[in-house]
Amino acid sequence: MRPTKKLGQNFVHDPNTVRRIVASAGLAESDVVLEVGPGLGSLTLALLPACRAVVAVEIDPVLAARLPRTVGERAPGLADRLTVVGADAMRISAEQLRVAGPPPTALVANLPYNVAVPVVLHLLAELPSLAHGLVMVQAEVADRMAAGPGNKVYGVPSVKAAWFAEMRRAGTVPRSVFWPVPNVDSALVAFTRRPAPADVDRGAVFAVVDAAFAQRRKTLRAALAGWAGSPAEAERVLAAAGVPATARGEQLSVADFARIAQAATP
Repeated sequence: MRPTKKLGQNFVHDPNTVRRIVASAGLAESDVVLEVGPGLGSLTLALLPACRAVVAVEIDPVLAARLPRTVGERAPGLADRLTVVGADAMRISAEQLRVAGPPPTALVANLPYNVAVPVVLHLLAELPSLAHGLVMVQAEVADRMAAGPGNKVYGVPSVKAAWFAEMRRAGTVPRSVFWPVPNVDSALVAFTRRPAPADVDRGAVFAVVDAAFAQRRKTLRAALAGWAGSPAEAERVLAAAGVPATARGEQLSVADFARIAQAATP
C-alpha cells in the first residue's frame, strides 16, 4: 500500500512515540478506546495492553482488512480486544459503534490532519460516553483547539471544543516519527469532558459562534447584526446577556456565547 494525501495518511512508526501517547492518555484498565485512523497499527498495538478494548475506525478498506492480521501476528494474546469498523469517522453513528461492543470511553488517535477538528467535534457530539482522550493533530490546530479567550488563535474550533470538554496542549511530536514525513509540525491535545452549559441548545450557541467569528474584527453589535436581524436587535440581545456590544468574539468564553443564544430565545 501507499499512503494517500487525500485521506491524510501519515503513519506513526516510532515505538517510543506510541508508548508516550498511551502513557499520556491516562487510560484505565476499564476504558474502551476509540481509535480513528489506525493505519498500520502501531498505536493500536500500544493501546491494547493498556485498556479493556480498542474499537478502531478505519476508512481505508485495505488497512481495515489488514489490521486484525497485524495484531494477530504481533500480539496474539490481545487480538480478542480489537474490533475494526470500516467507516468514515466524520459520519459514524453511535448505533454503528454499538454493534461493535460497549460504548467507547476514551478517544486516542493520530487524526488525519485535514479533518481533525470536525472529527473530534462530531465524535464528542455523537458519543456522550467519551469521557476523555488524547489526539495527535497539526501543531497549529492543537493551538487553536486549546486556546482560551483573548488568545490570538482563539476562534470557532476553540469555542466549539470548549462546549464539550476542557482542552489542553499535551506536548509536541517530531516529524521524523511519521511515514511519510509530513511538512507540518504535530502536537498532542488532551481533553476531559465537562457538562455543557445548561438550558440552551448547542446548535443555537454554535450559530452565534459562527456569526461572531465570521467577521471577527467587528464588534459583536455589528458581527451579530445578520444573525439577530439588525444591529439594534443584536445590541438588545447582548445587553440581555450581559455582554458589552463593543466586545469582540475573541474575548468571549463558551458560557458567554451560551448566554447570548439563551437571551435570543423567544
